[in-house]
Amino acid sequence: MYDGSDTIVLYEELAYQDVLPVAWRPLPDTLDADLSAAFGDANVRVLQACAAIEEHGHIEKQDENAPHAADLLRMDLKLSVLLDLVGRILAGNQPRPPATMIRFNALGATWRSSAALPKPGAQGTLEIYLRECLPDPLRLIGRVTNVTAEGEIKARFLPPGEATADLLEKLSFRRHRRQIAGTHLFRNSQLPVYFCQIFER
Repeated sequence: MYDGSDTIVLYEELAYQDVLPVAWRPLPDTLDADLSAAFGDANVRVLQACAAIEEHGHIEKQDENAPHAADLLRMDLKLSVLLDLVGRILAGNQPRPPATMIRFNALGATWRSSAALPKPGAQGTLEIYLRECLPDPLRLIGRVTNVTAEGEIKARFLPPGEATADLLEKLSFRRHRRQIAGTHLFRNSQLPVYFCQIFER
């Protein structure tokens, strides 16, 4: 299911991949329009909060001579500690489903489950907890398209709404951009180590 390539794709679109708490909740074939609308509104709030946290955690390099640069850095560090503490409190007081490798975008998802497996064609809600410090999960309604004997599940989502789809696309892009930056950093960091090893032999 996961090829380890730099670009993560699902249903021919860029996708987000991580190890996250995930749960599948069955739904009847007839959907309540109010429930779908409520999920959409909640998903927008969750994704907006996630974007704010990620922007907070990746500040551009500060000009050391800029006014208040040191104060802003200290404030950023304090917020990071606060978010970590909130995440631990929530994790202790609000049990979450087991974490598993998942790949998803606005079109669908694929993940592994050790729980009772849904049958192909079953409709339900996939709950994805994006961050420890966010109490609510994403709730995406979809239908199972494939289940393997090894517990690999693939689902296709109902259209989640334009706002949710746009935020999911941005979430996947931010993840992809960080992975590329991390790969380049790793490759560059290995060169000095490699040459040191050569000269030490």
